[in-house]
Amino acid sequence: METSAAKAKYVRYYDSREFFFTSESVSYGHPDKVADQISDAILDAYLREDPYSRVACETLVTTDLCIIAGEVRGPEKVQKNIEEIVRNQIKAIGYDHPGFSYKTVKVQNYLHAQSAEIAKGVDNKDHKLEGAGDQGIMFGYACRESEELMPAPIYYSHKILHNIFDAIKAGKLPATLGPDAKSQVSIQYRGNDAVGIHNVVVSIQHDESLNQAKVRELIYPFVKAAFPEEWVIPQDEFYVNPTGSFVVGGPQADTGLTGRKIIVDTYGGSAPHGGGAFSGKDPTKVDRSAAYMARYLAKNVVAAGHANSCTIQLAYAIGVAHPLALYVNTHGTGENGIEDFIQNKIIENVDLTPWGIREHLKLHAPIYLPTASYGHFGRKPGANGEFSWEKTDLADKLK
Repeated sequence: METSAAKAKYVRYYDSREFFFTSESVSYGHPDKVADQISDAILDAYLREDPYSRVACETLVTTDLCIIAGEVRGPEKVQKNIEEIVRNQIKAIGYDHPGFSYKTVKVQNYLHAQSAEIAKGVDNKDHKLEGAGDQGIMFGYACRESEELMPAPIYYSHKILHNIFDAIKAGKLPATLGPDAKSQVSIQYRGNDAVGIHNVVVSIQHDESLNQAKVRELIYPFVKAAFPEEWVIPQDEFYVNPTGSFVVGGPQADTGLTGRKIIVDTYGGSAPHGGGAFSGKDPTKVDRSAAYMARYLAKNVVAAGHANSCTIQLAYAIGVAHPLALYVNTHGTGENGIEDFIQNKIIENVDLTPWGIREHLKLHAPIYLPTASYGHFGRKPGANGEFSWEKTDLADKLK
């Protein structure tokens, strides 16, 4: 058990006021997530054939139309299979609806060769000198509000949809629900501590045979199970399909674009965001790989016991190997001067060049499709290298 003296070294960043903070999540059938999954399915197809493929793939989906565009450098056989990859991914998501079906969707492929100027900035015979694929700033964040060291509002928003769609797949909820859905959770805070639920919103697509009251009744147990047992969902603050019905969904109802859910993908607005999207980008693009490294570093700082929350920022210039800047902030939840100590430990133990990041986190593998729904952070590391940035194997070296 932590002693009073040990606790005393952590300073509360917020005052003792009470406030609410809200985050949202979206399901794998949401139009923007359909686009993200198609982009990452294409990326994985390239990496499966050649781990050093270069891919920047954007997707637009709307009523029975899917447009693919972007820049690639990789095996020609993948380019020939793009339409098949798209249809298979739409089928896997579950869209065989009038207006958007894997059988009838028109696929237009506008992928073309990567810019020679970009390639020149990244390529180097000495991999350690390979430059960043773009300029930009990336943030990582971790805190003690949940078991996965994620902010509570986004963590529980994701968990609600996970519970519901796991239940649908297991036959515990009818298949007449989904695949398009959104959740939103407002958490009550007292100082730094998440103490309860203020309200919950779930909008989920359903068959015409289900009315609003029935949908609410069906999903409530799985929503409740997402939260700590002692937390109560106020019944007058539990909103399900607030417009009354949600029969028409997915790309038939709303156009989807790759990268439009960057806050859902990261920390739900609880931490800064550099503005760069992830899906469809190979790991030479620091928008993705450096954001993963920043999360890895922040999570390991918190896991090491240095602070209750931590923000890490990395900055890069296109064609330059080493980061231009490293920023550490423990938000007053660690000892005085701890940021300098952490920064030095990171520099001692981690190669923050684009190549170093890719090697440390094993990012050349086809591991990206699972990231394209339910967030890129706060996930369990997979047996095949998925979510390697969620490991806390650096914590001892940072102590």
